[in-house]
Amino acid sequence: MPLADTGSLEGITYEELQLAARNHGMPLEGLRYDLTPLGMHYLLIHFDIPPADDTTWTVDIEGRVRKPMSLSMRDIRSRPAVTQAVTMECAGNGRARLHPRPLSQPWLSEAVGTAAWTGTPLRPLLDEAGMEDDAVELIFEGADHGTQDGVEQDYERSLSIADAVRDEVLLAYEIDGRPLPPQHGAPVRLLVPGWYGMTSVKWLRRITAVAEPFDGYQMWAYRLRDRVEDEGVAVTRMLPRALMIPPGFPEFFERTRTLDAGPTTLEGRAWSGAGPVTRVEVSADGGVVWDDARLEPAVGPYAWRRWTFGWMAEPGEHELVVRATDGAGNVQPLDGPWNHHGLANNMAQRVPITVR
Repeated sequence: MPLADTGSLEGITYEELQLAARNHGMPLEGLRYDLTPLGMHYLLIHFDIPPADDTTWTVDIEGRVRKPMSLSMRDIRSRPAVTQAVTMECAGNGRARLHPRPLSQPWLSEAVGTAAWTGTPLRPLLDEAGMEDDAVELIFEGADHGTQDGVEQDYERSLSIADAVRDEVLLAYEIDGRPLPPQHGAPVRLLVPGWYGMTSVKWLRRITAVAEPFDGYQMWAYRLRDRVEDEGVAVTRMLPRALMIPPGFPEFFERTRTLDAGPTTLEGRAWSGAGPVTRVEVSADGGVVWDDARLEPAVGPYAWRRWTFGWMAEPGEHELVVRATDGAGNVQPLDGPWNHHGLANNMAQRVPITVR
């Protein structure tokens, strides 16, 4: 087992426990569902869940536009609606598997979920507002307010105009056919399929077109860097990842697995934001010998694919490993490179198991 997987949870802090109590990952058993049951879908809340009154809520479009707009929820819901299945993953997924462990929400591998999101496309709203020729980015401002690293802020992220006007980008107000619950951004949030979840700003209040790239705190925080003072590289689209439902049954505290010998079907899901998943490989010996899993059709163009693999489980100790490859040629690595914020760590999942 690689160093990045060993001892990384030693000395877990009180602050990390506070975050882990507020946020939650998806139990890996949730991989059996095409659409993640809402209560299983991963959840990350940066600050507090703000109060939201659907009857008075507005989303303002302003800045470098010719026709500023203030949209009520009635306005937003009256526009053409689109429903699409989208897999969403936190950029910090896998952070707790790095060593030394970056201190933040201590995700292992479960910060993911797939839902059917309903909303209205953003592009027609921008067309109606009329972008000025010098507009280069849009800032999306949420209603959640707090302090991070000493910076008081509303949660804000930006997208280039080209990224924001893609057809799949929505102002989403429903999930799985029901209104967004408070913790998922009610009454309306941005939805940016293919990108890590920090981009899909919740509790959306304002969209501002600007003539200069936005350098707010949350743009700085989501960059791959070895040292806090480095410029780093922006985190954008999800890297390829495959996860399996751990087979057999667990020990309560340590979650170690036991399985009876004989034929068994391993299964899970795989996804990527940089192109469709084209291959999933499984190893039963820690990553020495690999075999191809069977891929089923994706749930949607922006959602995960189910994979299955028939394994003849022989008595003894085994380490199951799974990895994905996407259409852009990106292969999930066996070990994740360390970075200061613990972001985009898509190292392959490893499941030690005792076969009896």
